[in-house]
Amino acid sequence: MDKILAALVTGLAQGAMIALVALGYSMVYGVLKLINFAHSEVFMMSAYVGLFVIVALYGGTNPLVAGVGGTVIAMCTAALMGVVIERVGYRPLRGRGKGSLVRITPLVTALGVSVLLQNLAQLLFTAKFRPYPPLFGTGTLHVGSAEMSYSRAAILLVSVVVMVGLELIVKRTWFGKAMRALSANEEAARLMGVSTSRVIAMTFGLGSSLAAVGAVLYCLDQSQVYPMMGVVIGTRAFVAAVLGGIGNITGAMLGGLLIGVLGEMVKLTNYSGGVDVLVFVVLIIVLLVRPAGLLGTARVEKV
Repeated sequence: MDKILAALVTGLAQGAMIALVALGYSMVYGVLKLINFAHSEVFMMSAYVGLFVIVALYGGTNPLVAGVGGTVIAMCTAALMGVVIERVGYRPLRGRGKGSLVRITPLVTALGVSVLLQNLAQLLFTAKFRPYPPLFGTGTLHVGSAEMSYSRAAILLVSVVVMVGLELIVKRTWFGKAMRALSANEEAARLMGVSTSRVIAMTFGLGSSLAAVGAVLYCLDQSQVYPMMGVVIGTRAFVAAVLGGIGNITGAMLGGLLIGVLGEMVKLTNYSGGVDVLVFVVLIIVLLVRPAGLLGTARVEKV
């Protein structure tokens, strides 16, 4: 029972980090109906930025300033990167082509940007694995009979705060209303005076900044930084977004938590190496039973 409780606590922390990345996929799809496969590479590049800033701010001796400063600068860099990717890679293709090409062309471009960023990271930073300096020490918190490290407690706390803040932004601000209007009907939103290009760019920036938070927390807790790190987490985050209901922010949060808990539970069995296999099996089952995802709703599109 203690092992199950510990796995549940760890899975919630892991799932919260995955949910932060999944939110970026879900937000962009909700607005543009586009899977931004370059999002996982924004996650990876943000991890490098966070590492360099934390080291520059002497994270080993000044952990609070270095951690906050590294996270904030990584978020700003990721937001700028997301806006540039949208402006250069996707905006020129928006609305061009006919039929299925309207969506296929940006999708191929997203894959191309993803590969470009992977190779750029290897060129700039080499394939060397780089560890983050320890900022949280080795202490643990007790959650019932289970223990949770300070880093995982920070991941869970920060993720909850970020998700609540995002929910408030989407439901209570002008930007959130504009984003929801654009998701419902782009042409109608434009006729109502919504600057669609600005809203789309802001959506890319916000989603990318959330990925940066997840990247820094993930590397502080359980991973070193390397050019291909975005592939694993990006894949799980994409599955989480689809599982919860692609385009649904609450669904992305739920999907991330479920993926995290499921992965930790599988590690307690003799099939601990097949976490990703089981994740995709669950995804296939959900899509067969409920194609729109757990919290998604099927829409009828007029053509």
